[in-house]
Formats: sequence, structure tokens, C-alpha cells
Amino acid sequence: MYIKLETTRLDYYRRNQAEIRSELYQGIVDSVASGETRGTEVGRRVVLPSSFIGRPRDMRKRYLDAMALVRSLGKPDLFITMTCNPEWPEIKNNLFDGQTPHDRPDLVSRIFRASLVDLKDQIIKKKIFDSIAAYVYVIEFQKSGLPYCHFLVILKPEFKISSPDVFYRYVSAEIPNMNLFPRLFELVSHHMMHGPCGNLNKKCPCMVNGQCKHHYPRSHSDQTRQGRDGYPIYRRRDNGITVEARGCQLNSQWVVPYNPYLLYRYDCHINVEICSGLTAVKYL
Repeated sequence: MYIKLETTRLDYYRRNQAEIRSELYQGIVDSVASGETRGTEVGRRVVLPSSFIGRPRDMRKRYLDAMALVRSLGKPDLFITMTCNPEWPEIKNNLFDGQTPHDRPDLVSRIFRASLVDLKDQIIKKKIFDSIAAYVYVIEFQKSGLPYCHFLVILKPEFKISSPDVFYRYVSAEIPNMNLFPRLFELVSHHMMHGPCGNLNKKCPCMVNGQCKHHYPRSHSDQTRQGRDGYPIYRRRDNGITVEARGCQLNSQWVVPYNPYLLYRYDCHINVEICSGLTAVKYL
């Protein structure tokens, strides 16, 4: 259905080039100047407006808008990734007999959008990360069809995360104590354990040239500190706590950084990282 809609939009632009003044782009003149002297060999150029989502002009415009925010308000402080959980009860309770979440992309997308709207409300209105100056986010889809979003947050100057001493307020990268926090222990075990990869599973998709491209397992650390490359090294104490994930016993070296409150609230894979540069903006 999406392909039908997009084909219709493309056909409209092809038939209405005069409305967007495509002659200003001088396509044929440029081709002749570059050596194309035979008019029959010059293809017909169809110019798409920047309002057509996904085209290079649209992506370039969004990138420049984001960089304008960074230039005015400073570098991003938090990088959040939330992935749709196909086991959410809102999804499972509305499936027909014999259906799986992959059979209902309409339902999955609606429920994920509702969760994303709530996440924006928590960040912007409830100020769970203090007052923010700006935010940027994109929504993408996995190969399996599940939607996920990348969220960049720029905090106001007085709330900037400037020291590793306050990283713990926003991000945790350890397995919680099962006796003290049983529900959080269950959520981290189910959603926030990477891999296993490396020597435990050399066929894991994250393996490139024999190494994990996400640098797991991470090193143990008794305290959070700033790394030499600008990326934070989160506290991952060697306290002997392990969980069983995909047939292997994993410790805190395999934990994907998370925010306990957001993990509690959304019951899905939701990665929260401290930003340190402009690379995240370019990545989005």
C-alpha cells in the first residue's frame, strides 16, 4: 500500500514539473556543457521538491536544520534509541487468531507511535532529563519490520552534562541486584543484553573481521569516567552478578546502557547514551 501511495506521488511530480519550476535547474544545458551534444541521449530529468520525504534534498534540509540547532544551542547531550516490543500487551491483545505481530504492521506502527508520543511528553513536558533546549528524532524500520526511533536531546546550558560524576543520574550499564530490583533485573535480562558475540558466538551479525563492531564485551570499570576518544566509559563493576541470555551466562560487560525509569515505563529495548560530539547528528 505504501508503494502504491509513493508511486502516485511520484507520478504527480512527473506530470506537473511546471508547477515546481523545474526549468530553473537547467538539466539539458548542463548535460550539453559536459559533453552530451546529442539531444536524443539526454534523459528527461524529473525534479522532486524538498517536501518529498526521503529524497536527498529532504535529507540535506533536515541535516542542515539539525546542525543549525547545534550551532545555536550546543552539542547534543543524550542519545536515545527505542525499539518497538512486539510483545507489548496492546499489540498481542488486538491480534486475531493465528496472527503474529509481523502480520499487522498497521497495528504495530500505531502502538509504537503512541509510545513515541508518550516518550516525547516525558522528555519535553515532564522534564525527566531536566529542561531541554531542543530535540531531533528519526523513525526507521528494521529488516524484520519493527519500527524504532533515534532521539537526540540538547539540554539547556545550566543543565549540561559536563562531568562523569553526574552520568549515573541518566545512564546505567550494570545488571541490577535481583533481590532488590526483581522487575528491573528481568527487564535488563530480556531487553538490554548484547549478543552474545565474540568467542561465545562468532556468527553473530555484529561480528566484522572477527571483532564486534559495537566493541562488546566492554571492560570492567569501578567508576564512570571520560574515555580518551570522547566517549564515556560507564561503571561496570565486577560484582559476580550474571544473567542467562540466549543460552549463555553474561555479566555487566554485555549490558547495553539504559535509563532505569524509561526501561520500567516502556518495557522494550531502549538504549540511553551520553553524547560527546556531532557524530550522532550526522548518524541520524
